[in-house]
Amino acid sequence: MSSFKEMLQASFKSKDTEEWLDVHFTRPIGLVFALMWKRLGVHPNTITILSIFLGIGAGCMFSFTDLTHNIAGVILLMFANFCDSTDGQLARLTGQKTLLGRVLDGFSGDVWFFAIYAALSYRMMWQIIPGTDIVWGLWIWVLAFVSGVMCHSPQSSLSDYYRQIHLFFLKGKEGSELDNYASQRKIYESLPKSEWFSRLFYYNYSNYCKSQEHRSPAFQRMIKAMKDKYGDLAHVPDDLRNSFLEGSRPLMKYTNILTFNTRAICIYVTCLLDCPWVFMLFEITVMNIIYIYMHKKHESLCKKITNKII
Repeated sequence: MSSFKEMLQASFKSKDTEEWLDVHFTRPIGLVFALMWKRLGVHPNTITILSIFLGIGAGCMFSFTDLTHNIAGVILLMFANFCDSTDGQLARLTGQKTLLGRVLDGFSGDVWFFAIYAALSYRMMWQIIPGTDIVWGLWIWVLAFVSGVMCHSPQSSLSDYYRQIHLFFLKGKEGSELDNYASQRKIYESLPKSEWFSRLFYYNYSNYCKSQEHRSPAFQRMIKAMKDKYGDLAHVPDDLRNSFLEGSRPLMKYTNILTFNTRAICIYVTCLLDCPWVFMLFEITVMNIIYIYMHKKHESLCKKITNKII
């Protein structure tokens, strides 16, 4: 039987793509919960659904301005994140991986942040805009839309794409969740109309992949050049693979920043200090600058590798 340390190490995707906070805090706690839920016979999907309710609960707590409710919001969002770590670990421990689990896992984080953005907007509608005597009113919803839909969402999706690309070149197909529009669309079109749930998932997921591919043209050209020359990505020479990883590895710290932990800490601090509008501005400014830099550097790396191939 594997020791706790061995199971924990096995749950890490790679040193390059793991954050310090996850390695030393979230994942160990998640694994403790996973082992407990396994002993109780709880299905991973149940934990994912629990995380959705915890995330919504966190949003509700953040709609209040007093310290007690906001501390409760911090605790609930932390536990939602523990559950998000737990469900994947539990699925691997029990072999209970399902399509519904994939849907719920992708859906849960979106629900958390939708609830949080809505709660923060409601909270601030009647507050005064700093430096003025004007209340936020509907303008805070506009700020939330720009922050959440136009900034947060594309940042998260592309940073996850780059992480999966890095894992693909590091560990191969088995160690990555890198997918493409064509293959996912093919699955969608092969499914009978009676399997409406699966069709709905693959329709949305293929379009999600398409949006990632649309924003990474240099990477798409690099992949095409590799397939044209080597026939299959598994046959890419090690020196070329290592050249890509060498350039991609320093960018992983930026993809990590653009995922959960940095945003969550900013939400915790700004809500406890009663200035959550700062979180939205942080998303629009600081996170967007990181996103633009990461995007530019990754595309430049792909152009460099493509030139080596052709």
